[in-house]
Amino acid sequence: MMLTAVPKKDAPFPTKDQVLEFIKDSPVPVGKREIARAFHITGDNRVLLKHLLKELEQDGTIEKGGNRRLAPPASLPEVGVLIVTGIDLDGETLARPVNWTDEENEPPRIVMMPERRGHPALTPGDRVLARLQRTHDRLYEARTIRKLDGGAEARIVGVYELGREGGRLRPADRKMRSEFVILPQNSEGARPGELVVAEVLPSSRMGLKQARVVERLGGMDEPRAISLIAIHQNGIPTAFPRTAIEEAEAAAEPTLEGRSDLRDIPLVTIDGPDARDFDDAVFAEADPDNPGGWHLLVAIADVSFYVRPGSALDRSAFDRGNSCYFPDRVVPMLPEALSNELCSLKPQVNRACLAVHLWIDKDGQLKRHRFVRGLMRSAARLTYEQVQAAHDGAPDETTGPLLEPVIRPLYGAFALLQRAREKRGTLELDLPERKVSIGADGRVEAITVRERLDSHRLIEEFMIAANVAAAEALEARHAPVMYRVHAEPARDKLEPLQDFLKSMGYTLAKGQVLTPSAFTRILDKARDTAESELISTVILRSQAQAVYAPDNIGHFGLALTRYAHFTSPIRRYADLVVHRALVRAYGLGDGGLEEQEAASMEKIADHISMTERRAADAERDSLDRYVAAYLADRVGATFSGKIGGVTRFGLFITLDETGADGLVPVSTLPDDFYDHDEARHCLVGRRTGRMFRLGTRVQVRLLEADPIAGSMVFRLLDESGADLPPGRGPARMGNHRRNEGRRLPPPSLDQPKPPRRRR
Repeated sequence: MMLTAVPKKDAPFPTKDQVLEFIKDSPVPVGKREIARAFHITGDNRVLLKHLLKELEQDGTIEKGGNRRLAPPASLPEVGVLIVTGIDLDGETLARPVNWTDEENEPPRIVMMPERRGHPALTPGDRVLARLQRTHDRLYEARTIRKLDGGAEARIVGVYELGREGGRLRPADRKMRSEFVILPQNSEGARPGELVVAEVLPSSRMGLKQARVVERLGGMDEPRAISLIAIHQNGIPTAFPRTAIEEAEAAAEPTLEGRSDLRDIPLVTIDGPDARDFDDAVFAEADPDNPGGWHLLVAIADVSFYVRPGSALDRSAFDRGNSCYFPDRVVPMLPEALSNELCSLKPQVNRACLAVHLWIDKDGQLKRHRFVRGLMRSAARLTYEQVQAAHDGAPDETTGPLLEPVIRPLYGAFALLQRAREKRGTLELDLPERKVSIGADGRVEAITVRERLDSHRLIEEFMIAANVAAAEALEARHAPVMYRVHAEPARDKLEPLQDFLKSMGYTLAKGQVLTPSAFTRILDKARDTAESELISTVILRSQAQAVYAPDNIGHFGLALTRYAHFTSPIRRYADLVVHRALVRAYGLGDGGLEEQEAASMEKIADHISMTERRAADAERDSLDRYVAAYLADRVGATFSGKIGGVTRFGLFITLDETGADGLVPVSTLPDDFYDHDEARHCLVGRRTGRMFRLGTRVQVRLLEADPIAGSMVFRLLDESGADLPPGRGPARMGNHRRNEGRRLPPPSLDQPKPPRRRR
């Protein structure tokens, strides 16, 4: 950018506007020396310039930053630490300052310039030291100076404590072994026991690294602290830009114009008792034109009507990718003015929806479908427990009048959909889910296994049918599709699995066409046997991770040739993309997919797959910490469980009571040296031949429970409840993935409608 100043000849003293224009036009912050040189100010006029700059600063039209550099308000320094946030629809790599604290305003848009040849491309989550150049009022270009080593360490969440050298930071990340020194001038007034976010400082000192507190989150004894650790540690955005909130609050209730009137159809929402956002409603009736068949209607909140491509709401939703669910809160993808109000299908109020009519035959096969943009009015807000109780013969005041006209037909259609699922042979893994119950004081009251009812399965089958219809409808118009894909197990995982199952007496034939039903047959055969849990665990770990992609490879776990996420646009950006594609493909009005988005489906898919993994990691980390906090006062108690993971450095034990995970270090195993047999998922004693195998039932004593790291340490007990004698040291074995034995998220079974928790 060419900066202009007054020519030297006959150069008068500049006006405020001239100086301000020069500062604004500069791509980097400038100092008094640069301004004086530009306007050829010398001698006593330098004093006048000093007073002029002070007046501009007092007016709030410029700000003084580091090294007394001047720039417009909220400008970024010439050099700063950035975190890469994702790829935009133009393929540009975007970043934001790691220490942006202005919750009311979006950070300036920062575009990372391409990396030098031979340097790897930046990916979301990378942290870099970069040189910034302003190209417009709130637009910057950044060039990497260097990628920060140990990206996870660039910004650390931990507990501030006092040590010999002053403050100490104890990281919450269990993978980080060492503490950090925080000098008094870098503590930001943090108090011992307080949860903080800190940045690692460059240091040539020997010993512990130094860090600087950049944000104080409150005391570790506060109930909200546990979720905050997971949120900040995983870099999940929590504050909406002011412009996004304003757009959400300005949204108005829809009219019937351009919509099908669905208000007389008794659609109902079915959710958990603590849900606050209701984005899907269902209805079913016998189809008189199709003997034994049913007509289903699935109505989904019309988020695309309110969140338009390129808007502040859209940018914010894309950045988040999805909502994140924690025991004590939800970090929503959309502001509450939409997620809890206009896009929430509350009973007895008009709501905009994108609905699909589904017709299934007597075998539960989807025969045809039709998408409409509608206006609906939910007949009732029901819970899974209410619906199941009514179906089982115990209706209440709400479900009683709905039992025959609404609930019975829903179960009638569900029976056919379930039959079709069984016929096509899906992968059926019994995966219990932990439920953390939080009391009014914010503390954990109980940790239980979430009950799974037929009412849950009913909604899942309705959502799966709607998702399949969305993919089929878009394919029929040759429109872009954001598929939900799940590959079959990779060969490098399948061959060891086949050998392992053979050693257990089960056959997964090599060379045959692999189907999910092949696994289900083995699971059925193993059911109610001693090795049932072991077989389920090993099969689970052989599965690929489901992701989003614009190219279809099918969904192996659900045994579907085409599948897309359509039913949760309030909390999944993928569903919003599918809605926009349908609106555009079928001419359903405004808010359709734009050309720019259609051309960037692969980049969008990569980004939202990343945000999904980020959310899953944060939710799992939070659960681990809640469980550790819940059990912290039971150190010394004994528990029953099973070996849920086997590594060369120890055994991970999963407790029956809470589903919690903890480590039995290999050094504490009975007197022997232990080798890790990866193929058989066990540790084997060299001298005694004693074997500790995945899935084995055990008794353990809790030795440590650390709520900050979310970790627990156990000791194995013998049959009498006494501690087993310690061993001789670590197992000796070759290279292993350090997290091979940890609890893994279910990679294959997509929940079309994930459980929603307290907001």
